[in-house]
Amino acid sequence: MAGEFGLFYEIPVPRPWHERSEYNAYHDVLAQVVRGDELGFSHFWTVEHHFLSEFSHCSSPEVLYGAVAALTKRIKIGHGVRLLPFPYNHPIRIAEMAGALDIICNGRLEFGTGRSSTRDELEGFGIDPLQTRELWQEALEMIVGAWTNDVFEWKGTRFQMPPRRVHPKPIQQPHPPLWMATSSPAGHEVAGKAGLGLLSFTIGVPPAELAFRIGLYREGLKEAKPIGKVINPRAATFTMVHCAETDKEARENAEESVLWYFKKSISLIAGLAAWQEGRELGSYEYTRALKDMNLETFSYDLLDDMDAIIVGSPETCIRKARAYFETGCDQILCLMQPYNIAPAKVMRSIELFGQHVIPAFKN
Repeated sequence: MAGEFGLFYEIPVPRPWHERSEYNAYHDVLAQVVRGDELGFSHFWTVEHHFLSEFSHCSSPEVLYGAVAALTKRIKIGHGVRLLPFPYNHPIRIAEMAGALDIICNGRLEFGTGRSSTRDELEGFGIDPLQTRELWQEALEMIVGAWTNDVFEWKGTRFQMPPRRVHPKPIQQPHPPLWMATSSPAGHEVAGKAGLGLLSFTIGVPPAELAFRIGLYREGLKEAKPIGKVINPRAATFTMVHCAETDKEARENAEESVLWYFKKSISLIAGLAAWQEGRELGSYEYTRALKDMNLETFSYDLLDDMDAIIVGSPETCIRKARAYFETGCDQILCLMQPYNIAPAKVMRSIELFGQHVIPAFKN
Protein backbone atom coordinates (compact mmCIF):
# COMPACT_ATOMS: atom_id res chain seq x y z
CA MET A 1 0.00 0.00 0.00
CA ALA A 2 1.47 3.32 -1.11
CA GLY A 3 0.95 6.67 0.55
CA GLU A 4 2.59 10.03 1.15
CA PHE A 5 3.61 11.74 4.38
CA GLY A 6 3.67 15.49 4.82
CA LEU A 7 5.17 17.49 7.68
CA PHE A 8 2.51 19.78 9.13
CA TYR A 9 3.10 22.73 11.47
CA GLU A 10 1.04 25.13 13.56
CA ILE A 11 4.28 26.57 15.02
CA PRO A 12 3.30 26.60 18.71
CA VAL A 13 5.27 28.77 21.13
CA PRO A 14 4.64 27.54 24.70
CA ARG A 15 4.84 29.85 27.69
CA PRO A 16 6.83 31.09 29.51
CA TRP A 17 8.12 33.24 26.66
CA HIS A 18 11.49 34.94 26.37
CA GLU A 19 12.95 37.23 23.72
CA ARG A 20 14.10 34.29 21.56
CA SER A 21 11.01 32.05 21.90
CA GLU A 22 9.57 32.73 18.45
CA TYR A 23 13.02 32.87 16.87
CA ASN A 24 13.82 29.41 18.21
CA ALA A 25 10.46 28.00 17.11
CA TYR A 26 10.89 29.19 13.52
CA HIS A 27 14.48 28.05 13.21
CA ASP A 28 13.58 24.64 14.65
CA VAL A 29 10.97 24.33 11.89
CA LEU A 30 13.51 25.25 9.22
CA ALA A 31 16.00 22.67 10.47
CA GLN A 32 13.29 20.00 10.62
CA VAL A 33 11.94 20.62 7.11
CA VAL A 34 15.46 20.46 5.66
CA ARG A 35 15.89 17.05 7.31
CA GLY A 36 12.44 16.00 6.21
CA ASP A 37 13.29 16.89 2.62
CA GLU A 38 16.37 14.69 2.82
CA LEU A 39 14.39 11.78 4.30
CA GLY A 40 11.56 11.60 1.78
CA PHE A 41 8.62 13.53 3.22
CA SER A 42 6.55 14.58 0.22
CA HIS A 43 5.13 17.86 1.55
CA PHE A 44 5.68 20.65 4.05
CA TRP A 45 2.48 22.37 5.21
CA THR A 46 1.75 25.15 7.66
CA VAL A 47 -1.36 26.93 8.80
CA GLU A 48 -2.15 30.61 8.61
CA HIS A 49 -3.43 31.64 12.04
CA HIS A 50 -3.78 34.95 13.84
CA PHE A 51 -3.94 35.84 17.54
CA LEU A 52 -3.82 32.22 18.79
CA SER A 53 -1.20 32.63 21.51
CA GLU A 54 0.85 29.52 22.30
CA PHE A 55 -1.25 27.42 19.89
CA SER A 56 0.06 28.91 16.62
CA HIS A 57 2.38 31.80 15.86
CA CYS A 58 2.28 31.22 12.08
CA SER A 59 0.58 34.35 10.76
CA SER A 60 2.72 35.03 7.65
CA PRO A 61 3.39 31.63 6.10
CA GLU A 62 4.46 33.06 2.74
CA VAL A 63 7.56 34.54 4.39
CA LEU A 64 8.50 31.18 5.91
CA TYR A 65 7.91 29.44 2.57
CA GLY A 66 10.45 31.63 0.84
CA ALA A 67 13.11 30.43 3.29
CA VAL A 68 11.96 26.81 2.91
CA ALA A 69 12.14 27.12 -0.87
CA ALA A 70 15.75 28.30 -0.65
CA LEU A 71 16.82 25.55 1.78
CA THR A 72 15.12 22.51 0.23
CA LYS A 73 15.18 20.72 -3.11
CA ARG A 74 12.27 18.31 -3.54
CA ILE A 75 9.64 18.73 -0.85
CA LYS A 76 6.34 20.34 -1.94
CA ILE A 77 5.45 23.54 -0.10
CA GLY A 78 1.81 23.73 0.93
CA HIS A 79 -0.46 26.43 2.27
CA GLY A 80 -2.36 24.47 4.87
CA VAL A 81 -4.20 26.85 4.49
CA ARG A 82 -4.25 30.33 3.02
CA LEU A 83 -7.23 32.15 4.55
CA LEU A 84 -9.35 33.56 1.72
CA PRO A 85 -12.17 35.55 3.36
CA PHE A 86 -11.42 39.27 3.06
CA PRO A 87 -9.97 41.15 4.93
CA TYR A 88 -7.62 38.35 5.99
CA ASN A 89 -6.10 38.62 2.54
CA HIS A 90 -7.15 40.30 -0.70
CA PRO A 91 -7.48 37.69 -3.48
CA ILE A 92 -5.26 39.60 -5.91
CA ARG A 93 -2.50 39.91 -3.33
CA ILE A 94 -2.85 36.18 -2.65
CA ALA A 95 -2.52 35.45 -6.37
CA GLU A 96 0.59 37.63 -6.61
CA MET A 97 2.30 36.12 -3.56
CA ALA A 98 1.52 32.57 -4.65
CA GLY A 99 2.80 33.28 -8.15
CA ALA A 100 6.08 34.59 -6.78
CA LEU A 101 6.42 31.62 -4.43
CA ASP A 102 5.79 29.09 -7.20
CA ILE A 103 8.59 30.69 -9.22
CA ILE A 104 11.01 30.78 -6.29
CA CYS A 105 10.39 27.14 -5.32
CA ASN A 106 10.52 25.97 -8.95
CA GLY A 107 6.93 24.79 -9.16
CA ARG A 108 6.63 23.08 -5.78
CA LEU A 109 3.68 25.09 -4.45
CA GLU A 110 0.48 23.34 -3.35
CA PHE A 111 -2.28 25.87 -2.73
CA GLY A 112 -4.56 24.93 0.16
CA THR A 113 -7.41 27.27 1.03
CA GLY A 114 -9.84 27.74 3.89
CA ARG A 115 -12.06 30.10 5.88
CA SER A 116 -10.92 29.75 9.53
CA SER A 117 -13.16 28.68 12.38
CA THR A 118 -12.21 30.56 15.53
CA ARG A 119 -13.76 33.58 17.19
CA ASP A 120 -10.34 35.07 17.89
CA GLU A 121 -9.56 35.35 14.19
CA LEU A 122 -12.96 36.08 12.63
CA GLU A 123 -13.91 38.70 15.21
CA GLY A 124 -10.39 40.12 15.18
CA PHE A 125 -10.65 40.83 11.45
CA GLY A 126 -14.33 41.85 11.55
CA ILE A 127 -15.58 38.92 9.46
CA ASP A 128 -19.15 37.62 9.72
CA PRO A 129 -19.05 33.80 10.00
CA LEU A 130 -22.18 33.51 7.85
CA GLN A 131 -20.37 35.17 4.94
CA THR A 132 -17.16 33.16 4.93
CA ARG A 133 -18.23 30.44 2.47
CA GLU A 134 -19.23 33.01 -0.16
CA LEU A 135 -16.11 35.09 0.49
CA TRP A 136 -13.94 31.99 0.17
CA GLN A 137 -15.50 30.88 -3.12
CA GLU A 138 -15.40 34.26 -4.84
CA ALA A 139 -11.81 34.84 -3.74
CA LEU A 140 -10.71 31.44 -5.07
CA GLU A 141 -12.44 32.03 -8.40
CA MET A 142 -10.63 35.38 -8.66
CA ILE A 143 -7.26 33.82 -7.84
CA VAL A 144 -7.65 31.18 -10.55
CA GLY A 145 -8.70 33.87 -13.02
CA ALA A 146 -5.75 36.09 -12.13
CA TRP A 147 -3.35 33.16 -12.64
CA THR A 148 -4.78 31.97 -15.95
CA ASN A 149 -5.69 35.14 -17.84
CA ASP A 150 -3.21 37.56 -19.37
CA VAL A 151 -5.61 40.42 -18.65
CA PHE A 152 -8.03 39.83 -15.82
CA GLU A 153 -11.10 41.76 -14.72
CA TRP A 154 -13.77 40.94 -12.20
CA LYS A 155 -17.34 42.03 -11.53
CA GLY A 156 -18.52 39.97 -8.60
CA THR A 157 -20.67 40.19 -5.50
CA ARG A 158 -17.85 41.14 -3.13
CA PHE A 159 -15.11 42.41 -5.41
CA GLN A 160 -14.83 44.63 -8.48
CA MET A 161 -11.65 45.08 -10.52
CA PRO A 162 -11.05 46.77 -13.90
CA PRO A 163 -8.89 44.98 -16.50
CA ARG A 164 -5.38 44.47 -15.17
CA ARG A 165 -2.37 42.22 -15.77
CA VAL A 166 -1.62 40.40 -12.51
CA HIS A 167 2.07 39.55 -12.07
CA PRO A 168 3.87 37.25 -11.56
CA LYS A 169 2.12 34.12 -12.80
CA PRO A 170 2.85 30.69 -11.29
CA ILE A 171 5.08 28.46 -13.42
CA GLN A 172 2.90 25.37 -12.88
CA GLN A 173 0.35 24.95 -15.65
CA PRO A 174 -2.49 25.59 -15.66
CA HIS A 175 -1.90 26.57 -12.01
CA PRO A 176 -0.68 25.05 -8.71
CA PRO A 177 -2.80 22.19 -7.30
CA LEU A 178 -5.79 23.50 -5.36
CA TRP A 179 -6.91 22.13 -2.00
CA MET A 180 -9.67 22.94 0.50
CA ALA A 181 -9.53 22.45 4.26
CA THR A 182 -12.57 21.35 6.22
CA SER A 183 -13.43 20.07 9.70
CA SER A 184 -17.06 19.13 9.04
CA PRO A 185 -18.56 16.14 7.17
CA ALA A 186 -20.54 18.50 4.93
CA GLY A 187 -17.35 20.34 4.00
CA HIS A 188 -15.85 17.12 2.65
CA GLU A 189 -18.62 16.93 0.08
CA VAL A 190 -18.22 20.62 -0.77
CA ALA A 191 -14.52 20.06 -1.50
CA GLY A 192 -15.34 17.18 -3.84
CA LYS A 193 -18.03 19.08 -5.72
CA ALA A 194 -15.59 21.96 -6.22
CA GLY A 195 -12.97 19.60 -7.67
CA LEU A 196 -10.48 20.48 -4.94
CA GLY A 197 -8.02 18.31 -3.08
CA LEU A 198 -9.22 17.49 0.43
CA LEU A 199 -7.39 18.61 3.55
CA SER A 200 -9.39 16.81 6.23
CA PHE A 201 -8.66 18.55 9.53
CA THR A 202 -10.57 16.10 11.68
CA ILE A 203 -9.08 16.28 15.17
CA GLY A 204 -9.53 13.17 17.26
CA VAL A 205 -11.40 11.31 14.51
CA PRO A 206 -10.65 7.58 14.20
CA PRO A 207 -9.99 5.95 10.81
CA ALA A 208 -13.51 4.45 10.62
CA GLU A 209 -15.10 7.90 10.74
CA LEU A 210 -12.44 9.27 8.43
CA ALA A 211 -13.35 6.61 5.86
CA PHE A 212 -16.97 7.82 5.93
CA ARG A 213 -15.89 11.43 5.41
CA ILE A 214 -13.53 10.58 2.57
CA GLY A 215 -16.43 8.66 1.04
CA LEU A 216 -18.47 11.88 1.08
CA TYR A 217 -15.58 13.62 -0.65
CA ARG A 218 -15.31 10.94 -3.35
CA GLU A 219 -19.07 11.12 -3.97
CA GLY A 220 -18.76 14.88 -4.38
CA LEU A 221 -15.99 14.42 -6.93
CA LYS A 222 -18.33 12.38 -9.13
CA GLU A 223 -20.40 15.50 -9.83
CA ALA A 224 -17.58 18.03 -9.61
CA LYS A 225 -17.87 21.43 -11.22
CA PRO A 226 -14.24 22.42 -10.62
CA ILE A 227 -13.34 25.91 -9.51
CA GLY A 228 -9.87 25.37 -10.95
CA LYS A 229 -8.96 24.47 -14.50
CA VAL A 230 -8.31 20.86 -13.46
CA ILE A 231 -9.60 18.57 -10.72
CA ASN A 232 -7.28 17.67 -7.86
CA PRO A 233 -8.68 14.28 -6.66
CA ARG A 234 -6.29 13.74 -3.74
CA ALA A 235 -7.31 13.40 -0.11
CA ALA A 236 -5.02 14.26 2.80
CA THR A 237 -5.83 13.94 6.48
CA PHE A 238 -4.33 15.51 9.58
CA THR A 239 -3.28 13.70 12.73
CA MET A 240 -0.81 14.08 15.58
CA VAL A 241 2.31 11.96 15.07
CA HIS A 242 5.34 11.06 17.16
CA CYS A 243 7.80 8.23 16.65
CA ALA A 244 10.46 7.01 19.11
CA GLU A 245 12.45 3.82 19.55
CA THR A 246 9.75 2.29 21.77
CA ASP A 247 6.04 2.81 22.41
CA LYS A 248 6.83 3.74 26.01
CA GLU A 249 9.30 6.44 25.04
CA ALA A 250 6.97 7.84 22.37
CA ARG A 251 4.17 8.18 24.89
CA GLU A 252 6.44 9.83 27.45
CA ASN A 253 7.55 12.34 24.84
CA ALA A 254 4.15 13.14 23.36
CA GLU A 255 1.35 12.56 25.89
CA GLU A 256 1.25 16.05 27.41
CA SER A 257 1.41 17.80 24.04
CA VAL A 258 -1.15 15.52 22.38
CA LEU A 259 -3.74 16.18 25.08
CA TRP A 260 -2.96 19.90 25.23
CA TYR A 261 -3.36 20.29 21.48
CA PHE A 262 -6.55 18.23 21.32
CA LYS A 263 -8.26 20.18 24.10
CA LYS A 264 -7.00 23.58 22.98
CA SER A 265 -8.04 23.11 19.36
CA ILE A 266 -11.52 21.92 20.32
CA SER A 267 -12.00 24.84 22.72
CA LEU A 268 -10.86 27.37 20.11
CA ILE A 269 -13.35 26.10 17.53
CA ALA A 270 -16.12 25.73 20.12
CA GLY A 271 -15.61 29.39 20.97
CA LEU A 272 -17.20 30.32 17.65
CA ALA A 273 -20.49 28.69 18.65
CA ALA A 274 -20.41 30.40 22.04
CA TRP A 275 -19.75 33.77 20.34
CA GLN A 276 -22.70 33.28 17.97
CA GLU A 277 -25.10 32.00 20.66
CA GLY A 278 -28.71 32.60 19.60
CA ARG A 279 -27.80 33.06 15.94
CA GLU A 280 -27.86 30.64 13.03
CA LEU A 281 -24.45 29.06 12.52
CA GLY A 282 -24.87 28.07 8.87
CA SER A 283 -21.89 26.04 7.67
CA TYR A 284 -20.39 26.26 11.18
CA GLU A 285 -23.25 24.29 12.72
CA TYR A 286 -20.81 21.51 13.63
CA THR A 287 -19.19 23.80 16.20
CA ARG A 288 -22.32 23.65 18.37
CA ALA A 289 -21.63 20.05 19.35
CA LEU A 290 -18.04 20.96 20.21
CA LYS A 291 -19.26 23.70 22.57
CA ASP A 292 -21.14 21.09 24.61
CA MET A 293 -18.31 18.54 24.64
CA ASN A 294 -16.88 17.57 28.02
CA LEU A 295 -13.16 17.59 27.26
CA GLU A 296 -12.33 16.03 30.62
CA THR A 297 -13.70 12.72 29.37
CA PHE A 298 -10.96 12.51 26.75
CA SER A 299 -7.70 10.84 27.69
CA TYR A 300 -4.53 9.95 25.88
CA ASP A 301 -5.49 6.28 26.10
CA LEU A 302 -8.83 6.95 24.42
CA LEU A 303 -7.24 8.78 21.49
CA ASP A 304 -4.56 6.11 21.18
CA ASP A 305 -6.98 3.18 21.36
CA MET A 306 -9.14 4.78 18.61
CA ASP A 307 -6.03 5.23 16.43
CA ALA A 308 -6.95 8.93 16.34
CA ILE A 309 -3.22 9.62 16.80
CA ILE A 310 -0.11 7.94 15.42
CA VAL A 311 2.31 7.70 18.33
CA GLY A 312 4.70 4.83 19.03
CA SER A 313 7.67 2.84 17.81
CA PRO A 314 8.31 2.59 14.06
CA GLU A 315 6.39 -0.69 13.97
CA THR A 316 3.41 0.86 15.78
CA CYS A 317 3.46 3.93 13.53
CA ILE A 318 3.47 1.70 10.43
CA ARG A 319 0.46 -0.21 11.73
CA LYS A 320 -1.46 2.93 12.59
CA ALA A 321 -0.55 4.70 9.34
CA ARG A 322 -1.77 1.69 7.37
CA ALA A 323 -5.21 2.12 8.97
CA TYR A 324 -5.31 5.72 7.69
CA PHE A 325 -4.34 4.79 4.15
CA GLU A 326 -6.95 2.04 4.13
CA THR A 327 -9.61 4.76 4.48
CA GLY A 328 -8.74 6.00 1.00
CA CYS A 329 -6.56 8.93 1.99
CA ASP A 330 -3.50 9.64 -0.13
CA GLN A 331 -1.40 11.62 2.35
CA ILE A 332 -1.06 11.85 6.12
CA LEU A 333 -0.35 15.35 7.42
CA CYS A 334 1.96 14.67 10.35
CA LEU A 335 1.71 17.23 13.18
CA MET A 336 4.93 16.26 14.97
CA GLN A 337 5.07 19.31 17.22
CA PRO A 338 1.59 19.72 18.76
CA TYR A 339 2.82 21.87 21.64
CA ASN A 340 5.96 21.33 23.69
CA ILE A 341 7.90 18.25 22.58
CA ALA A 342 11.65 18.91 22.81
CA PRO A 343 13.06 19.91 19.40
CA ALA A 344 15.64 17.11 19.49
CA LYS A 345 12.87 14.57 20.02
CA VAL A 346 10.84 16.03 17.15
CA MET A 347 13.91 15.74 14.93
CA ARG A 348 14.43 12.14 16.03
CA SER A 349 10.79 11.38 15.24
CA ILE A 350 11.26 12.79 11.72
CA GLU A 351 14.38 10.68 11.25
CA LEU A 352 12.71 7.46 12.42
CA PHE A 353 9.82 8.13 10.08
CA GLY A 354 12.18 8.70 7.19
CA GLN A 355 14.25 5.62 7.93
CA HIS A 356 11.45 3.13 8.76
CA VAL A 357 7.90 4.34 8.21
CA ILE A 358 8.03 6.14 4.85
CA PRO A 359 9.85 3.24 3.12
CA ALA A 360 7.07 0.87 4.22
CA PHE A 361 4.61 2.79 2.03
CA LYS A 362 6.66 3.28 -1.11
CA ASN A 363 5.41 1.74 -4.35
